[in-house]
Amino acid sequence: MAPTLDTTFAALADPTRRAILAMLLEDDMAVTDVAAPFEMSLAAVSKHLSVLTAAGLISQEKRGRVKWCKLEPDALREASVWMQGFGQMEGIDLDAFERFLAIEIDS
Repeated sequence: MAPTLDTTFAALADPTRRAILAMLLEDDMAVTDVAAPFEMSLAAVSKHLSVLTAAGLISQEKRGRVKWCKLEPDALREASVWMQGFGQMEGIDLDAFERFLAIEIDS
């Protein structure tokens, strides 16, 4: 089933998931590396990753014995088009989105 706009915004609503997206802007990461900076269990981080995967914002693949996460920035396109429909929002600039996520993580 294809992710919906509601699924995308629900995934983006959580600060932990936004932080994960910011981390993945740099490069693909192993699940254990994604989990490292968070004070929660690996199982809790895995649930966040499942939400991001269901929304199409990341993909996960197994390479050998390690599960890797990769950002899928095109998944934000539908949300961007929807916001542009209001005429008050501009298209999502991924560099600006990265700066926004960095600010959110620090606050």
